[in-house]
Amino acid sequence: MEKPWLKSYPAGVPADIHAEQYASLVELMDAAFKKYPDRPAYTLMGRTLSFAQIDDASRAMAAYLQGLGLEKGDRVAIMMPNVPQYPVAVAAVLRAGYVVVNVNPLYTPRELEHQLKDAGARAIIIIENFAATLQQVINNVPTKHVVLCAMGDMLGFPKGLIVNYVVRKVKKLVPAFELPQAVRFNDALSRGRGQAYKAPKVASSDIAVLQYTGGTTGVSKGAVLLHRNLVANVMQAEAWYQPALKKVPQGEQVVSICALPLYHIFGFTTNMMLSMHMGGCNVLIPNPRDLPAVFKELSKHRFHSLPAVNTLFMAMANHKEFNTVDWSHLVISVGGGMAVQQATAKLWLEKTGCPICEGYGLSETSPVASCNPTDSKSYTGTIGLPVPGTEMKLLDDDGQDVPFGGTGEIAIKGPQVMAGYWQRPDETAKVMTPDGFFRTGDVGQMDERGYFKIVDRKKDMILVSGFNVYPNEVEDVITQMPGVLECAAVGIPDEKAGEAVKVVIVRKDPNVSEADVRAFCEANLTGYKRPKIVEFRTELPKTPVGKILRRELRDKK
Repeated sequence: MEKPWLKSYPAGVPADIHAEQYASLVELMDAAFKKYPDRPAYTLMGRTLSFAQIDDASRAMAAYLQGLGLEKGDRVAIMMPNVPQYPVAVAAVLRAGYVVVNVNPLYTPRELEHQLKDAGARAIIIIENFAATLQQVINNVPTKHVVLCAMGDMLGFPKGLIVNYVVRKVKKLVPAFELPQAVRFNDALSRGRGQAYKAPKVASSDIAVLQYTGGTTGVSKGAVLLHRNLVANVMQAEAWYQPALKKVPQGEQVVSICALPLYHIFGFTTNMMLSMHMGGCNVLIPNPRDLPAVFKELSKHRFHSLPAVNTLFMAMANHKEFNTVDWSHLVISVGGGMAVQQATAKLWLEKTGCPICEGYGLSETSPVASCNPTDSKSYTGTIGLPVPGTEMKLLDDDGQDVPFGGTGEIAIKGPQVMAGYWQRPDETAKVMTPDGFFRTGDVGQMDERGYFKIVDRKKDMILVSGFNVYPNEVEDVITQMPGVLECAAVGIPDEKAGEAVKVVIVRKDPNVSEADVRAFCEANLTGYKRPKIVEFRTELPKTPVGKILRRELRDKK
C-alpha cells in the first residue's frame, strides 16, 4: 500500500515502531518501576506519590485481588475519577493477570448494570461517591467483590482525613449507601501486604482492557484491547511526540496535566501509560469543570504536556484566571476526542505559544490513529497523518478502495486496532474488513500530502465533548417513558460541546411535558447523553419502509 503521509513526517519520527520490546503492559510498568523508583508519578492536592509507592501499593492490591480467588482473565471494573487510587487499581488488576473494565463514574444504575453484566465483572474498585449507584444494581450483576475508595485514601495523614471529611460532610458528595460486603481500599492494601503476590504469565495476546463504547444498536459494547494493542499505541504516541519533547531541557522530567478522565481511553493511554513508560509525572485533575480549582493547581507546577478536548481548551483560554499560570514550558497540546475548532486553536496559540495538534482515534484503536505533527505551528483543520505503523484508507459503500481525491469511509489498520467487540462476533464482522482494516463510520478525504480530513459521519453517532452518544440508546430510554409514542434523537451543533443532543418526541399522552422528559432522562442517562433540546411533534419523518429520517430532523434545526 502506498503511504503518501510518510513524506510529510517531521524529522526524527520513524515510519514504524518496535512494540515487541514489551510483551505486555505489565512488563512496561515493571520496567518503569525499576527504572524510575524515586521519581514523582502522580500529584494530587499537594501530595506526590513516587513510582516506588505506586509499585508497592499496586503489588499489594494485586495480591489482595488474587486472594479473592479470581482466575486469570477475570474482569475487574474500576469506577472513579482522576485520583491516585485509579492508576494503582489499573496496575494491580493487570499485574494480577486480570482484565480492566473502565467504567464512567457518572453512569446511572441502568448503564452500570448493563456494563457489569456484559463484561461479567467479578469485582469492582469504586470510589464511595458513586457507591449508592452500585447499591441499586449489586443484586442483579455478577460482581460480588467490592473495594471501596475514598477521595483522600492516598493523600497521607492528616490531609487524607481532612479531604474525606470535606467531601463527605461539607460538600455532601457521598450519598448514603449500604454495601455490607465492601472492603475499604486501605484495608485491602494492608491485607494484600500480608499475602504473597504471584506474578502471572501475561502474553501480548491476552486481553488488557474492555473499553466500552456506544453501540449502533443502542447497546454499549466492549472494545477488546489486547496488551499488544495498548503497548503499540504507547510507543506510537511516544514516537509521534518526539519533535515536541526535544524542546524539554535534557534531564528534566516530563510533567503532564491529566485533565482527561483516565477511564476514557484517550487519558488512559496518553496520560497514564505513556507517562509511565517515559518516567513522566501526571498532575491529576479530578474535576476539569471546576476551572478555578484547575488554575489553582496548574499555577503550582511547571508542566510540558496537556492533552485535552476542544471544550476544555476553549474554556481555559477564555477564563479570567488564565494568566495566573506559567505556560512557558508547555511544548505539546494534543486535542482529541472531538474536532478542534479553528477559533480555539488560534486563541490557544496566541495565549500559550504552543499549537494544539489535533489527533484522531477511537476506543477501538487504543485510541490514537492519526495526529498533526507536534512541531506544526498552524491550524490545519485536519486530523493529521496516520501515526507510525498505521495505515489509513478510504472505502466506498461496497468496501472498495476509493481512488485518490475521492471521499469515503475512513478505515484503519495497525497494531493498535482492537481484537474485536467483547462476545459480539456479529458486531465485529460489521466493522472489520477481510484484510484487517477497522471501518470507523467517519467519512473523510485525504490530500496529496497524506493528511486526512473528516467531512461527515456515516453513523448517526453524536459527539458531545469527546464522548460518543448513540441516538438509539437515547431513543430506547425515552420510548420506555409512559405517554411517549415514539422518539428520534439527533446531534445539533453546539458551541461549547461541539455537538449536543436534540430529541423530537411524538406523545401518546398530551400531558407529557418537557420537564417530565428531562426528569426521566436524568434518572436513566448520564449527563452528556441527556437532550439539550426537547421538541414535540405530531409525527416523525420516515422512509416508505418506516425508518425514521434522522437527517431530516438534523437539517430542520
